[in-house]
Amino acid sequence: MKHLLSIDDLSTDEIHQLFETAADMHDVQSREVKKLPALRGRTVVNMFFEDSTRTRSSFEIAGKWLSADVINVSAKGSSTSKGESLRDTVLTVCAMGVDGLVIRHPASGAAVQVSEWVDAAVVNAGDGMHEHPTQALLDAYTLQRRLGSLEGRHVAIIGDLTHSRVFRSNIQCLTRLGARVTVVAPPTLMPSGVGAWSAAAGFETSYDIDAVLPTADAVMMLRVQRERMSGAYFPSEREYTVGYGLTRNRLALLKPDVPICHPGPMNRGLEIAADAADAAQSVVLEQVSSGLAIRMAVLYHLLAGEEL
Repeated sequence: MKHLLSIDDLSTDEIHQLFETAADMHDVQSREVKKLPALRGRTVVNMFFEDSTRTRSSFEIAGKWLSADVINVSAKGSSTSKGESLRDTVLTVCAMGVDGLVIRHPASGAAVQVSEWVDAAVVNAGDGMHEHPTQALLDAYTLQRRLGSLEGRHVAIIGDLTHSRVFRSNIQCLTRLGARVTVVAPPTLMPSGVGAWSAAAGFETSYDIDAVLPTADAVMMLRVQRERMSGAYFPSEREYTVGYGLTRNRLALLKPDVPICHPGPMNRGLEIAADAADAAQSVVLEQVSSGLAIRMAVLYHLLAGEEL
């Protein structure tokens, strides 16, 4: 594995190997001294051209706990704000001898393009509305820790699918692991061409959240990405919540102990009620913890010479 740009870069066996490594990395979080020497002497640069809390922080902590030297570069404060191209920026950074680039960019395909320009290992931390592979890995890893094998498990993914890179990566990851996936959204937030795509990729579609929830073994709510919307995709926030939000009343439709996921940040009161976000079966904070473990595992396999 030279880069991690897409879930398609990984075989099913490689995903399981990453999960095994992540389980070992998870144990580090409970230690008094949270430090491993695996990446001593390596330099990782986090290049984030979109806002982020969870992904950026977890990649930074992952690198530091593995003893790498970690540098953060954001769009604001970098030469891109002066008009420098992405190509010139990454080539400049890599000319300093860095070993790994973690990149988030608003343009779909940016991470793939960067990987063709540089010799450093590249990790896609989210590219536009395309993919977010480490998020999908941590989601599947979290569910596997809760449910055991995902083979035959029914996972419902609900929300703004049109603008979601998390949804696209999760479809690939969860179906690869044998899960049965149903995606739910209003017609305006269901991706165009989803019928042919779902038939080819092996997932189901629905516009009726109340029909899907009772059979789900896990529920993943997706954020309404208002910053990517250029028009009115639904009449009002209240109507969206009534039609597609995980409300207090809809919690009663779920089977007992069904894990509730959300990649964050959450719009409380819009796609997910506080009762659901803070419910006993919510795994939102477990996802954050799992994200650190998964990102440690990814950096370890990319940069420590431990091939999958």
